[in-house]
Amino acid sequence: MIHFKDITIHNRQEVFKLAVDSSQEGFIESVAECLKEADEYPAWRPKAIYADEILVGFMMYGMFERVWFDRLLIDKRYQGKGYGTNVVSEALKMLRTEYGQKGIYLSVYPDNSKALKLYERFGFVKTGELDTKDEQIMVYRD
Repeated sequence: MIHFKDITIHNRQEVFKLAVDSSQEGFIESVAECLKEADEYPAWRPKAIYADEILVGFMMYGMFERVWFDRLLIDKRYQGKGYGTNVVSEALKMLRTEYGQKGIYLSVYPDNSKALKLYERFGFVKTGELDTKDEQIMVYRD
């Protein structure tokens, strides 16, 4: 069962150890970079992702004129086990409940084919916009 927890002094060091496979390193900022950004911008909401009581990943979302599901990292030890699919499903439910918005946005590098396929399966579509890092912006509307 996937659930999200706040990052606290009790799990912060463990969350820092999360990492993607070396082939994915350019696709997402490190957890440390994400948490630094969240400290600077309180609208960001970082969360530790747990499968039952096992830490399997990290995500960050927030409201900046649009609702952004901005960061998703499944640790390399737990990839390929369906966690990404379960996390996106649960995160979309949570974001719709928390923000009540019709559009949920994210950005993804065009060569991150695994992430693109995952998001497209949920109905995310490209908007034709690029973010400041030349990532394609996608939107989900239910």
